[in-house]
Amino acid sequence: MSDKMEQLYQERFRRYVTAMRNEKPDRVPIRPFVAEFTARYAGYTAQQVTHDYELAFAAARKCAADFDWDAVVSNMVYVWTGLTQAIGLKYYGVPGIDLPPDVGFQYREPPADQAWMRADEYDQLIDDPTGFLFNVWLPRVSDDVVAPGSPNTYRNNLSFLKGGMAMLQYFNSFGGQVSLLRSESGTVSAIAGILKAPFDIIADKLRGYVGLTMDMVERPDKVLAACEALAPHLLHVALSTADPDHNVPVGFWMHRGCVPFISPGQFRSHYWPTLKPIIEGLWANGIQTLFYAEGNWNRHLDSFAELPDRSIVYHVDQGDIFEVHRKLGRKFCLSGGIPNYLLSFGTPDEVCERCRKVIDGVAQDGGYIMDASAIMQNDTNPENLRAMTEFTREYGVYPGAASRIPDAPAPHSAGTSFPPARNPRAKPGVCVTWEEKLEELSGVSGDPGIAKRIWEGIDALGNVFIWQCLLSF
Repeated sequence: MSDKMEQLYQERFRRYVTAMRNEKPDRVPIRPFVAEFTARYAGYTAQQVTHDYELAFAAARKCAADFDWDAVVSNMVYVWTGLTQAIGLKYYGVPGIDLPPDVGFQYREPPADQAWMRADEYDQLIDDPTGFLFNVWLPRVSDDVVAPGSPNTYRNNLSFLKGGMAMLQYFNSFGGQVSLLRSESGTVSAIAGILKAPFDIIADKLRGYVGLTMDMVERPDKVLAACEALAPHLLHVALSTADPDHNVPVGFWMHRGCVPFISPGQFRSHYWPTLKPIIEGLWANGIQTLFYAEGNWNRHLDSFAELPDRSIVYHVDQGDIFEVHRKLGRKFCLSGGIPNYLLSFGTPDEVCERCRKVIDGVAQDGGYIMDASAIMQNDTNPENLRAMTEFTREYGVYPGAASRIPDAPAPHSAGTSFPPARNPRAKPGVCVTWEEKLEELSGVSGDPGIAKRIWEGIDALGNVFIWQCLLSF
């Protein structure tokens, strides 16, 4: 990497982190969340970048270099369908196989009476979330995995072997992608790690939205207990996948916890009390969370304001960004607010005018990152995206300001307590505890410490597999 490119990277890194800490950098950072747009721009189909992650990586790097952005996600087309097909997951429509090649992958929600988790199975989930995912959930969502007690099959064995090896291959490739973004275009990798709310997990991947709405009427206590049981596991995944240097935030994808999906009362009784401790737990470890607020979450801004200063970066989709700024701007960095329909169907002049309005209205004191309202797919007009980029680079300058990286918060222990698990096996990050394994052994004649360390390290890989199937794929 040239000295000039490394200098550019360091300038962008300081600019991006300064803004995320809600301070004033030298200018407004530009961090577009571009997904299938990268395929269109680079000359690929949606099928190509969804099925071949190396093409997706190349497309992301081309966009970063050509548009000269400050930060991007290493691969916003994150669901690698080669992996989902290796596992045999049923809930994705794959471009070029189930869908036309120029259509992005689609999520297939099952009918309410065929939900991946049944209404009478809450106690099993609550008792041991990891065991439930392996024994009940995975056999239902996979074409190949068989349930315990059923005759084993060749395809069942291959699904674990191929799926696990594919997951390691994919995850290990991101380090190289981050390095290439840095060396080729001086671009910062925008996020690290993954988080979803316990309530959203139940709605997205377990009961389905319709099933969950019925459960909130018929068995709300079970829903709450399930959210409480899932929360420490979700915190563990977020902590273990976060940026080890605590500079870029964990990506938190917000789905079905806002009006009109649930009522404000249900948000206060179920969604927020089981999410808030996770965010506080991350911040206790010095890690910010990017609230990617898909939809309109303005009714819940007062709740978000309860979080510690700087603990989140709040991304605005359909909400009123000016109202968000009035309520949250003194506490948190904001991003987004440029409507996707404008970037797809407007004119460059209209895009520039919207950017001017947002910068004037919410970015004057720093703490703002330029981006579209939502993830950009292949309907975004390249000329409009270029207009957003170039206008922000010229107009979004803070005279006399200098980017610096503020001190990270000191780690502390507040905000990490959860209700005790019913089952000692239900530990975050664990499939089979060392204590269980030790009981099976005739004894350890040598150093038990090394035996325990190696067992727990390998066992944790099995935990990664199932929770990443649930969260990422």
